[in-house]
Amino acid sequence: MSVTREYEFIIQWHLTERCNLRCRHCYQEGRPGAEMPLAEIRGVVAEIAGMFAAWRDDYGLELAPSFNLTGGEPFLRADFFEIIEDVAGRGWAVFVLSNGTLIDAEKAQKLAALGVKGVQVSMEGPREVHDQIRGPGSFAAAVAGTRALLEAGMRVNFNTTLSTVNADHFPALVDLTASLRVPELGFTRLVPSGRGQLMLETMLTTAQVRDFYQRILSLEVPGLAIGTGDPMAAQMGEADPQDAGSIPLGGCAAGVSGLTLLPDGTVLPCRRLPLPLGNVRQDPLREIWAVSPVLAALRDRRRYKGKCGRCPRWAQCRGCRAIAYAYSQGLGTPDFLAPDPQCFIDGD
Repeated sequence: MSVTREYEFIIQWHLTERCNLRCRHCYQEGRPGAEMPLAEIRGVVAEIAGMFAAWRDDYGLELAPSFNLTGGEPFLRADFFEIIEDVAGRGWAVFVLSNGTLIDAEKAQKLAALGVKGVQVSMEGPREVHDQIRGPGSFAAAVAGTRALLEAGMRVNFNTTLSTVNADHFPALVDLTASLRVPELGFTRLVPSGRGQLMLETMLTTAQVRDFYQRILSLEVPGLAIGTGDPMAAQMGEADPQDAGSIPLGGCAAGVSGLTLLPDGTVLPCRRLPLPLGNVRQDPLREIWAVSPVLAALRDRRRYKGKCGRCPRWAQCRGCRAIAYAYSQGLGTPDFLAPDPQCFIDGD
């Protein structure tokens, strides 16, 4: 079958739950569990390669796969560079997500030599804000790691998790990012799950999200790209006629353009959406993708509740399913198809 179109597909692989920090907003529970050894990880990588090849041969889908390798803190795995080498050796784009505090010149140079495409460093604001959220001394260590990466020629982007604790400090974070010559700054909304459940009251209101996005996404800073993978960003521009369809074309990746693997092999639609779909140690990944009832529901517009189900931009947004689930869980009615509580399309 001829190939007609290239599709993005992202595997976010949490290689460990171990972390050297204990961030207030973390969606993890902070209880390290079993980790697949290197040999099993290599077996899963081979299985993923087979899945991509089957999709190409059976359906004519030419994929542009990328892998986000993260944790916990991935640099706590002694075999982290061997894992990177195995994944990158398949010709796939590899990105590393880290808190930046354990990166030195030697590690940065190894990442560059292995062909890692970029490193995302978590940065929550200026020093006092970042240390308040991530712990004393974490800011200085993350900045040192960032400088080591930049000196090694690595592409770096900062990413921040927005709440009322740090949203007002975002302009200072913009200045910091530009001063360090980091070329990209991204942001996501707080998901009140894991330890982040204790920060439920710090979620931005609908009006605050709308106003923040309007201000930030219109900023123009020379040499700095500011953006977000938040599906809510689809609400900021003019609607496209395709948005009204029932086939998901963009927005929330859960069930549509990627999967998450946990250290013990558990498969999730998204790391922040803790709904186990199976485990790669027992279940074929291709089968999980094809027959999971959770993934089927995420792809079915008719199953969505409230304004997300009615939304004229459903195909390009669908809200953040992780936030919808965590928020509804906090209300005692957990539902991953509930409306996104911070959506501003119907006003405040």
